[in-house]
Amino acid sequence: MAIFFTSDTHFGHKNIIKYCKRPFSSVEEMDDALIENWNKKISLRGNTVYHLGDFANAHRAEKVLEYRKRLNGRIILIEGTHDNFDDKKACGFTHMTPLLPIKHEGVSITLCHYALRVWPKSHFDAWHCYGHSHGRLEPIGKSWDVGVDNNNYSPISFEELSTIMADRPHNPNLIKVKTE
Repeated sequence: MAIFFTSDTHFGHKNIIKYCKRPFSSVEEMDDALIENWNKKISLRGNTVYHLGDFANAHRAEKVLEYRKRLNGRIILIEGTHDNFDDKKACGFTHMTPLLPIKHEGVSITLCHYALRVWPKSHFDAWHCYGHSHGRLEPIGKSWDVGVDNNNYSPISFEELSTIMADRPHNPNLIKVKTE
């Protein structure tokens, strides 16, 4: 099973085009491009996408579900600023939570919409993925903004994230163990 990460799609949010200088002339063009990029990477079965918040600029579950139905994969939503839907259970997400620690291929990763200075196991060089900053915040240590504005308007795979993290410095609070 492949896993992917993304954030800040802001489906249906016209003003995000201006705020983030996204290269789209309309919200429909943006939504279609983001959905096309998503579905090129994520197959229908077996893949999980961790969406780290600000999924859509919609409060009605029916509208959120319309977007959800156009996207491939199983989506676990890490709630962001704009994810205050009227009926969370009807939105079509596998799970919704504000923060989620996971382990994949032996790597501990903390998922949160917001960038953290420290996170679970950060002192052991665990990873942290976040969104919210739209590529405007310098990552620290083994952290990365997985938002679409920072990743070519597309989700990134665990393998792509592994390559990024290999080039990142150690976490500032890394505990160095002496070997004797």
